Amino acid sequence: MSWLWEQFQVLGPGWADLVEIAIVGFLVYRILLLLQRTRAMQMILGAGLLVGVYLLARILEFSLIRTLLETLFQYGAIAALVVFQPELRAALARLGQSRFFRVFAKIETREVIDELVEAAEQLSRTRTGAIIALENEVGLDEYARTGNRVGAPVSSQLLTTIFTPMSPMHDGAVIVAGDEIKAAGAILPLTQTPLADRSLGTRHRAAIGLSEETDALVIVVSEETARISVARGGAMELGIDGDRLRNILEGNVPTKKSAFSLGASGGS
Repeated sequence: MSWLWEQFQVLGPGWADLVEIAIVGFLVYRILLLLQRTRAMQMILGAGLLVGVYLLARILEFSLIRTLLETLFQYGAIAALVVFQPELRAALARLGQSRFFRVFAKIETREVIDELVEAAEQLSRTRTGAIIALENEVGLDEYARTGNRVGAPVSSQLLTTIFTPMSPMHDGAVIVAGDEIKAAGAILPLTQTPLADRSLGTRHRAAIGLSEETDALVIVVSEETARISVARGGAMELGIDGDRLRNILEGNVPTKKSAFSLGASGGS
């Protein structure tokens, strides 16, 4: 215990140290945002538990436990690179999509929004059911893996083709990350919240369900009513037009909250 007290006594942080601590804290926060809701997050929590046990062993002078954990930590960095390789690659790719860098991609983003709005309006005109999930800070890789890899640029023609009734992937969801259609035919979690509107079917329940578990924005086109809806933050705005959809995608207008009470769901 005296060793730990001596370590605290030598700390005399100045303004530079405080700035450095703030920067490191911000970076750790961003990394945790990138890794949340992935298996890497669970493994990080496990590693944190081991670190806590190691510190406790040092304080209580449990030499055997300390030696074992020090040996484990020596090879832990290499093991982490191997185990976390998919998550690290995804995190680096998503770093370029963060808000800090989005100022350099306004033209590209505007083109993607144009394609999404055009696709939604065309699907609505033809009464073609569709569900499009837009990845934000929380990764959607676990849902993308349930579908088919696409890896193509976002375009209205491709989106309308995917949701054509005879297409093998029309029943699932399309997942969009940045300017890329990541996957099609993906399976999304259904909300457990009872819905009062009987016209809301499986697609709407899936859109609300994904928006409850992640920060994704989900566009739904109903094949029964032909209306366009948007789900975000566990709420859904029904029956919007192209201009309203564009404003929501651009972030100029927040999605209106809708209250759901007991009720049965109907068509998709």
